[in-house]
Amino acid sequence: MKKVAIVTGGSSGIGLNVAKSLKAAGCTVYEFSRREVPDSEFFHIGVDVTDEENVKRAVEEVLSKEERIDILVNCAGFGISGAVEFTSLEDAKRQLDVNFFGMVNCSKAVMTPMRKAGGGRIVNISSVAGPVPIPFQAFYSASKAAINSYTCAAINEVGPYGISLCAIQPGDISSGFTDARKKTLEGDEEYGGRITKSVAVMEKDERGGMKPEVAGAYIAKIALKKKVKPLYAIGFVYKLFCVLMKILPIGLSNKIIGMIYG
Repeated sequence: MKKVAIVTGGSSGIGLNVAKSLKAAGCTVYEFSRREVPDSEFFHIGVDVTDEENVKRAVEEVLSKEERIDILVNCAGFGISGAVEFTSLEDAKRQLDVNFFGMVNCSKAVMTPMRKAGGGRIVNISSVAGPVPIPFQAFYSASKAAINSYTCAAINEVGPYGISLCAIQPGDISSGFTDARKKTLEGDEEYGGRITKSVAVMEKDERGGMKPEVAGAYIAKIALKKKVKPLYAIGFVYKLFCVLMKILPIGLSNKIIGMIYG
């Protein structure tokens, strides 16, 4: 029997490639995104992940057709950059609303049917910026750190009912995410041009980063595993960064990050 999978943010980037890889593995794939996809190769449902009722209706639509949901991969998200001093509260809240609470809405909507069915898999796309917080991306980093904490806590809540969760932390990915980032350069003069310089370093790394096809295939492989660890990083370098953040004194590791991005 084919597994039924939902991929949020599946119209582009990592999400699109996760959906493709799951379909290639034999899954029935439903793709949730706000963007219209007239020729989608999956079952497309227009969803705003920040709208809890919208998410519930979309999940109910999938259940009415398939009677179960085996996999949810939460890829929907975006990035903002800028100094915390000059970032508007509206932008900061929007960052958390999409990246974190959007994930919460979707996860919550599938947990009940998964629990009643006796199992399911939820994969949350985090970022290396969660354990490695990046200056001038403070709110993005905070949203991803929140995903990691939520995932680890939820594992112990729903694990006894057969539901497994994990958070996957990509590093630099060469995708449309870079161009879609909302950049706030206010305060750049006061900060000696450091905002511009930091964002330029980030964007250069991203454009030369891992292809989204590679990341998507890796994430799909994890989504289909029998057992998963709570946290994964994609790529040797980023796994090393995460390990170093655990073993180095926080003051030293944060100083190193500041030298690169600050």
